Amino acid sequence: MLNLPLRVLCFLEIYSPPPPDPLPLNRAIDDLLLPFRPFGVNLGLDRIHRLLAALGNPQASVPTVHVAGTNGKGSVCAYLASVLTAAGYRTGCTTSPHLLSWGERIRINQQAIAEPDLVALLERVIGAIAPDQPQPTLFEITTAAAWLHFAEQRVEIAVVEVGLGGRLDATNVKETALASIVTSISREHWQVLGESLGQIAGEKAGILKAGCPAIVGPLPEAARAVVAARAALLDCPVTWVEPGVRVSPGPASDWPACDESARGVPKNQFPNQPPAFAQACGVTYPLPLLGDIQLTNSAIAIAALQALRRQGWTISDGAIAQGMAATRWPGRLEWRSYRGQPLLVDGAHNPAAAIALGQYVHQRWPRQSVTWVMGMLSTKEHRAVLAALLRGAIASTPSPSRTTAANPPKPWRPWANRSVADWPKPAPSETLKRPWLLLFVQRRPLLLPPVRPPTHPPIPQNSPSPSAARSTSWATRCLCWME
Repeated sequence: MLNLPLRVLCFLEIYSPPPPDPLPLNRAIDDLLLPFRPFGVNLGLDRIHRLLAALGNPQASVPTVHVAGTNGKGSVCAYLASVLTAAGYRTGCTTSPHLLSWGERIRINQQAIAEPDLVALLERVIGAIAPDQPQPTLFEITTAAAWLHFAEQRVEIAVVEVGLGGRLDATNVKETALASIVTSISREHWQVLGESLGQIAGEKAGILKAGCPAIVGPLPEAARAVVAARAALLDCPVTWVEPGVRVSPGPASDWPACDESARGVPKNQFPNQPPAFAQACGVTYPLPLLGDIQLTNSAIAIAALQALRRQGWTISDGAIAQGMAATRWPGRLEWRSYRGQPLLVDGAHNPAAAIALGQYVHQRWPRQSVTWVMGMLSTKEHRAVLAALLRGAIASTPSPSRTTAANPPKPWRPWANRSVADWPKPAPSETLKRPWLLLFVQRRPLLLPPVRPPTHPPIPQNSPSPSAARSTSWATRCLCWME
């Protein structure tokens, strides 16, 4: 076990930028989409239906598994796409947001669309926008691009992740689905979806289709009642999924290797960690993603695959084993190494996700010092997130909201053009003495028990263009400070 404290990098609502020198094509995509950024979140189906109609309604030819939920939908999409690819199907998958490049949002057989192809695709979609009609949002444009790409590339099945909510989300444009999945429901985006769990559940359940199978993970009672009522109204056969259980495949098993070291976990942290396997819905399978929450997410994926089997899709147990073992979902409980130090990266962005992250960390390091480096939007429930994660002192610095990121308040401006190397850093003894949290939250320090003020300045984000603003990531800045 290392003597140094574990570093945990937690970005709430990951919109991770490209490396310090982004590719010209990534900048070209930024420039194409820049005019549509101001529209922000604007739920509704009229604009996306109009845009898809202008493109020939490509979604109509794409059989779809539709995945909604507060947390877990990305992992479920990753499991499904990996298994369906292993089963021999030409599989499309669209998720958001991306980590490093726009192409990650549109994948076929686990391969992101080439960025020159994405540029051409986006130009076609933007060219189909009616100038005399309300302009679509950025998400609606990228969603239309995904449908168009999947149709033209003749995918046999597509796994489609909801962007926000479900009922009025731009992905909810088909009358049928091979399966509609609701992974989980907790309080998030309540400013848009409604303050109560029942209201949020009503929006998520809006993806259910008449007579089509519904796969539903464990839900709070108030949310479950709403989803059950909607499913009954639409005559949807419902599978209510319970979490899987960890199992041992036996010493003579020839299952695909799927131990912690293969997933990037430092060997000196877990020198004798056995392979991870789980059982759900009567199926035993490798469990490649970390955290107990994956017992639920993987079980939901298995239940969805069984629903596809009942509809005639050929998905063998071998394909499930191979596909589950090969699943990767970067940026979610992902181990990385920075300057020889273990670094855990996660995208928890609400209290429920923070609880899952906290359980993983605290179960493995119940007494060891943990350094948290976090970025959180002012719209998030930061107090509940911190309550789930923290055991030690806090140092905080303000962060811009979405609307002020390109125009930071005056106190930030002296640092706007300074290199990250110029920032003051705490002495090494300070970073190792106790747990540290660098928290980006609102335009004022979080009101929590007082600690010694941090020795670093507020981090600026003042740049003439979106691509330049993202040229040095928040993660890089934080890590340089931690050195």
